[in-house]
Amino acid sequence: MKKRNLFTMDDLTNDEILSILQDAVIFSNSKKDWQLSKSYLVANLFFEPSTRTQYSFIAAQEKLGCKVIDFNSEASSLKKGETLYDTVKTFECIGYDALVIRHPKNYFFDELKNIQIPIINGGDGLGNHPSQCLLDLLTIYQEFKTFKDLNIVIIGDIRHSRVAHSNYETLQRFGANVQLSGSKEWIDNKDAYIDIDDVIQKADVVMLLRIQYERHAEEMQITQEEYLKKYGLTLEREKKMKSNAIIMHPAPVNRGVEIDDALVECERSRIFKQVQNGMFIRQAIMKFVLGEEF
Repeated sequence: MKKRNLFTMDDLTNDEILSILQDAVIFSNSKKDWQLSKSYLVANLFFEPSTRTQYSFIAAQEKLGCKVIDFNSEASSLKKGETLYDTVKTFECIGYDALVIRHPKNYFFDELKNIQIPIINGGDGLGNHPSQCLLDLLTIYQEFKTFKDLNIVIIGDIRHSRVAHSNYETLQRFGANVQLSGSKEWIDNKDAYIDIDDVIQKADVVMLLRIQYERHAEEMQITQEEYLKKYGLTLEREKKMKSNAIIMHPAPVNRGVEIDDALVECERSRIFKQVQNGMFIRQAIMKFVLGEEF
């Protein structure tokens, strides 16, 4: 199996997605740490703050036996004007085997096509978040054993969410019925829009998104309390959900804004299950891009 990049979900066929999910299940069920065929040297280049993505990649890599470097952009030649390409090329020349990169620029990876070592997109601007999409797919599959004909509603800051972009398209590829809800000003795809109160009783999966204040604080025209009442998952709305429906959120969660605080860890919530699945999926992704076999 050859080494691969993972920039967007379009880089994966449906069969490859299912294979990664199956590998993640193996990792989640294993009582031992799987070791790759050699101790790969990998670096995580995060140019935006991250807790779950960054540190689950580190945990996944270390459990696989990799040598891991956590890159500090503030202490690098980027402060001297070096380009992203030259920084990444330097890691390749030094002998690194793979890189994980999160960057605020949309499609930052377009300028890295000549790099010969595998690159994993840990999130690009408002564009894509393939590892989050895969862990969300794993969480849904664990619950329902299928994606076909599931009713999934993604609620919140759609326009500014790379999670929403990746999930919306990929879930449709597998036959799910995906609709969007929240403030209409933050949803470009009006054809998929539905009011939360019109879908909450039918949804199998209610996937909430964080309001990204750092990207558009000036656009907020209502208070947090008003947002929860109008667009969020309140206690009253949760009571209307199907008995087997689940709640998801990529986190970090603005408690009391996108979702009532009491629901974050309720019985139907899978929010922290997603966090746990993040490490297993990222183990499977590392195995995939490095061309490793069990």
